[in-house]
Order: sequence, then C-alpha cells, then structure tokens
Amino acid sequence: MAPQAFSWLLLAASIAAEVAGTIALRHADGFTRLTPSLVVGVCYAAAIWLMSIAVRHLEVGLAYAVWAGSGTALTAALGILWFGESTTLPRLAGVAMIVIGVVVLNLETHPS
Repeated sequence: MAPQAFSWLLLAASIAAEVAGTIALRHADGFTRLTPSLVVGVCYAAAIWLMSIAVRHLEVGLAYAVWAGSGTALTAALGILWFGESTTLPRLAGVAMIVIGVVVLNLETHPS
C-alpha cells in the first residue's frame, strides 16, 4: 500500500478514536467514573499518536482540517442519534458546511 493511502487510513482511525473519546466524555461524568475516564484518555492519546504518524505523508493543515471537521460532524451526528440532541436547521446546516469544507479542501489538494 502506498504511504499516502496508508496515511489516510491512519487518519480515519485517528478520527474514530477521537470521536470514541468524545462520546466517552458523556459517560465519564466529569472524570468521576473510572472506566469511561480511562477510555477518554486512551482514545485521545491514540488519536494524537495516529495523527502524528499520518502527517508524515499528508499535509498537516489538510490532515488537521479533515480530522477536526470529520470528528465534529460525526460527533454531532452521534449526539443526535444516540443522545437525542437537537436537530435544528441551523445546526444541521452547520454540520453540512463542515462536511462541504472538508470535501473542498480535499479537492483543492488533489486537482484533476
């Protein structure tokens, strides 16, 4: 597998770890519950470690934008699906703009 393709897989794993850690925050109850608190720490550490490897072959600005935007959009979607968080039009539009921004950044980096 090409190094850049592998880096995108690492970035996807980093995003998954960051989202898992953020969801675990909901259950950590202000870090008063041991197991969810440990999950938060392990997931965030894994997310940063995986990102540090991914940026060896990806532009750091693009990688971070994809990581932050994807993580935000996925966390918002999971909050809506799993925790019944609000689905107002402005909130959904904001998430859509994040996704569009990530797509545009990727198009700019890989011109046809």
